[in-house]
Amino acid sequence: MSIRNSAKAIIVQDNKLLAIKKEDKDGYYYILPGGGQVHGENLHETLKRECIEEINAEVEIGDLLFLREYIGKNHEHFEFDSKVHQTEYMFLCSLSEKSNDIGNGIVPDEGQIGVEWLPLKELLNFRLYPQTMRKYIIEHMEGKIFPVYLGDIN
Repeated sequence: MSIRNSAKAIIVQDNKLLAIKKEDKDGYYYILPGGGQVHGENLHETLKRECIEEINAEVEIGDLLFLREYIGKNHEHFEFDSKVHQTEYMFLCSLSEKSNDIGNGIVPDEGQIGVEWLPLKELLNFRLYPQTMRKYIIEHMEGKIFPVYLGDIN
């Protein structure tokens, strides 16, 4: 099995986080925009492509905020994720001035039903994956500093 690299965008505007909305048997849940790196792309190219495809937005990429691993066999979805090992690079991003029509892009994520702005003050009430990131995002926006590498978290 190989390890998959993924680039994710943390886009906060007006105290709201931009997230992709999906649905499963337990209801709505959210993920950060972004996705898998393909051979020959650097992480910035991956993230720019994925944001256009998923949220119809061009992004300006800032600092790498967090690096997390997801080793599926160690988490609650091990029944269907046991063979997944993914390293996610999460960058602080902002929307380009050209991005006026935020919504499902030209190649939405599998199961994507929309795009939503989630209020930071209510972020802990949403099923945003990785769930551990909710706290890190809120506290980062409040000025708290964390190590970049967060380990195998979900």
